[in-house]
Amino acid sequence: MNIHIPTPLRAYTGGLETVSVAGTTVGSVFQQLTVQYPELKPHLFTPEGKLRSFVNVYLNDDDIRYLPNKEETPATDTDELTIIPSIAGGTNCRP
Repeated sequence: MNIHIPTPLRAYTGGLETVSVAGTTVGSVFQQLTVQYPELKPHLFTPEGKLRSFVNVYLNDDDIRYLPNKEETPATDTDELTIIPSIAGGTNCRP
């Protein structure tokens, strides 16, 4: 399965925009991803092993938070995962 890596996390995949990882569920794909690229793990998961709340993951076009099986959703080699971290911040531009 191809996983699309967002720009801020590419430093942990050797600059790769897309990586290929095998797995039968979304969770097992993430497990294998963090084995291949261990520096990604703290950016994606809490110390308890839960996907961080600010990390949005899409299986093809579906947000996994709204899929019935969430991280246990079956995955195939032809599926694609996209990781999109939430962006926050800004500045008050008032004079």
